[in-house]
Amino acid sequence: MESMLNKLKSTVTKVTADMTSAVMGNPVTREFEVGRHIASGGPGMSWRIYNGTKKSTKQEVAVFVFDKKIIDRYQKFEKDQIIDSLKKGVQQLTRLRHPRLLTVQHPLEESRDCLAFCTEPVFASLANVLGQWDNIPSPVPTDIKEYKLYDVETKYGLLQVSEGLSFLHSGVKMVHGNLCSENIILNKSGAWKIMGFDFSISSSNPSDAEPKYVCKEWDPNLPPLCLPNPEYVAPEYILSVSCDATSDMYSLGVLIHAVFNEGKPVFQVNKQDIFKSFSRQLDQLSHLSPGVLNQIPEEVRDHVKMLLNVTSNVRPDADQMTKIPFFDDVGAMTLQYFDSLFQRDNLQKSQFYRGLPKVLPKLPKRVIVYRILPALTSEFVNPDMVPFVLPNVLLIAEECTKEEYVRLVLPDLTPVFKQQEPVQASNMILLIFLQKMDLLLTKTPPEDIKNSVLPMVYRAVEAPSTQIQELCLNIIPTFANLIEYPSMKNALIPRIKSACLQTSSLAVRVNSLVCLGKILEYLDKWFVIDEILPFLQQIPSREPAVLMGILGIYKCTFTHKKLGIPKEHLAGKSLPHLVSLSIDNNLNLNQFNSFMAVVKEMLNRVEAEHKTKLEQLHIMQEQQRTIPMQGGTVSSTFPAGPTMGGMGTMGAKDLTSSLLNTMTSVNNLSLNSGSRTIPMQGGTVSSTFPAGPTMGGMGTMGVSNGFNSPMGFQTGGMGMGMRPAAPCLYGGMATTTSAPNFSALTQNQNQPSKPTDMSALDSLFTSSKPKVSMNQMAPKPAPGATAPSPWLSQYGTGQPSQTAPMQATPMGMTGVQGGFGMQANPFFNPQNFSQPVASSTINAGVMKQSASVNNDLKDLFG
Repeated sequence: MESMLNKLKSTVTKVTADMTSAVMGNPVTREFEVGRHIASGGPGMSWRIYNGTKKSTKQEVAVFVFDKKIIDRYQKFEKDQIIDSLKKGVQQLTRLRHPRLLTVQHPLEESRDCLAFCTEPVFASLANVLGQWDNIPSPVPTDIKEYKLYDVETKYGLLQVSEGLSFLHSGVKMVHGNLCSENIILNKSGAWKIMGFDFSISSSNPSDAEPKYVCKEWDPNLPPLCLPNPEYVAPEYILSVSCDATSDMYSLGVLIHAVFNEGKPVFQVNKQDIFKSFSRQLDQLSHLSPGVLNQIPEEVRDHVKMLLNVTSNVRPDADQMTKIPFFDDVGAMTLQYFDSLFQRDNLQKSQFYRGLPKVLPKLPKRVIVYRILPALTSEFVNPDMVPFVLPNVLLIAEECTKEEYVRLVLPDLTPVFKQQEPVQASNMILLIFLQKMDLLLTKTPPEDIKNSVLPMVYRAVEAPSTQIQELCLNIIPTFANLIEYPSMKNALIPRIKSACLQTSSLAVRVNSLVCLGKILEYLDKWFVIDEILPFLQQIPSREPAVLMGILGIYKCTFTHKKLGIPKEHLAGKSLPHLVSLSIDNNLNLNQFNSFMAVVKEMLNRVEAEHKTKLEQLHIMQEQQRTIPMQGGTVSSTFPAGPTMGGMGTMGAKDLTSSLLNTMTSVNNLSLNSGSRTIPMQGGTVSSTFPAGPTMGGMGTMGVSNGFNSPMGFQTGGMGMGMRPAAPCLYGGMATTTSAPNFSALTQNQNQPSKPTDMSALDSLFTSSKPKVSMNQMAPKPAPGATAPSPWLSQYGTGQPSQTAPMQATPMGMTGVQGGFGMQANPFFNPQNFSQPVASSTINAGVMKQSASVNNDLKDLFG
């Protein structure tokens, strides 16, 4: 292990030393940080390519370095010729500006040891990609070694080279003179750029006349770096010392052959006898074997054959080559359009971006991520174009890994999350983001979700568009677990409540209730009691869908184990509100049944808790009648209610006898209050314990159900009916001097109940009209029928059924269903939101709106 670490250390040290010595003292290092050696290119692969950054702006660049040590073997005048040739090439490239030519960021700088200049970020040279690895680091970088050109990259790359030649020949009247794979550079996004103008020839005629080019005679005695690559040079350049624009077209034909043949040119040239080699090559070109071009695609094979023709005027020019059918590829044309976007107006761009999603699946991921994505994100500076660009960016993001998303996509999306102008574009952006919220939450880091995504969601809840509000409320529960509780409590919930109360849209109001119902599990009990349940009573509308949404929230609050809403709150506030909603004439029978099922469950729960407390108190009385005290005894029966401070007593009143009369049999467990004599230190203390609870021993206290006489609900918790340690807190644990024994609790668990009279529920339906008893609500049986109503059988022995009008609408109770009472979370049971049947007493407009909401609810809850 140690030897491996030492080897790695020595390798890193050597690379760093080589890089440092390569550019040591060069003025380029004053403005740019030079990184690692990544590739090579230029004439004879003599330029080493390093990645780097500009110190002032942190802009990424490529640093080209020519180390003078590689020409130490030459004589001084040969060294000077090589240096002059290299300088000419870089200086010419610096003066030329075109999208198809390599862009120079910093001009050539010379030092004692090297030449250096900076360009746009570079990946490698085409020669490196095709397998020529001279002057690159060892081992060969994996990204170069495994790089394979896709068909669309090859087509568009050759098209770019053709366009670059067209610019040189027609625009600046110049012949490149050394077009080969070494002088084609692939920048970081994959575009093909021309460099290596060391042997370029400019026209000697005025610009408006026919161009004339004068080339130098081939001198075999010159160093190779002072001569063009002979394998790409046109025959006339060597044999007749003549050249023009068609000479570059011959070089293009050889380049096309090399691209499709793993970097191999058409012919291998003997550099020791160059003239003899070219004479032989001339004969072969005159009778070109079909096998030479077998690897070239058939649709471009004839054009390559013309480019390699010995007769120069047969060769097509660069402009003609850009128009051949070979380049009429959807992918190539798409990339070409991106490169010319700066020439398009907003209308043309928007039409292009709308059709782009159909093209993207046909392109390789590397092309999309490194070519198309940067072009798209550059459009984010144009606010009007963001709604057209954003869907394509998010479509690309779906195919990216999380690391690629964070590195390539998220930095450009961050300012878009905050965009609010223009308003129309901002609304479209919100809608697009909400539709892709699963993507954002899956790949965006938590910190960015908190700082960028959630504020955007908050704005969506308050958006003026009901479509955006509906969509936002629908997706919030899917990521509620990612929202911190303070943000949920102080930012999200108030906005949802405000949207529900202030909107004029039924769909928004219902979706607000559905959203609250689904995120209740992330809230605590006290927040629900203080903020959510009182809010339900503020909702002004009484549409059936709204009422069912309110019912669902009530159902969640008293069935959810985590929330555990106290029975005092259920009986004192929730139950009266539910009963008042249940008699709304907008509800149909099924919806009414759902309400009544929940009411029944609430009553059962309150009764069960009350019964448990009474049983526990009864057990305590039986087991703790006599307490030894200072050599004597205190004979006492403990009071039925908890005490506070020892100053008074509180008695528990039987809930059943006051609310449901004889719904369940707990009368046997009632406490008999009376006079008790307690001997204490030779004397007696006579005290009568009241049946109801007292506060500080000063009097009795009862709890009203909001409709009728006090129901006698105890305010203590923990199922003991004892006074809590602190006032005004639910569930407080009372203090006592001795621990009660609960071992006998099971003795009274299964006592038989007596038949119940349903008239006790009359008080739940108080109204200005004559009261209708529960017994009267049952449907009248057919003559001769004696079977009791299923509704009444739920409570005890059935009574003789009767019929009576209820709010001017006959309503039978036969066949009552469980409704919400059968489901843990009502927001996942959309059939509970079914609409009432048409009735003359229901406004037609409301019915139409409710029907549309019903469909929305089914979509949401399904």
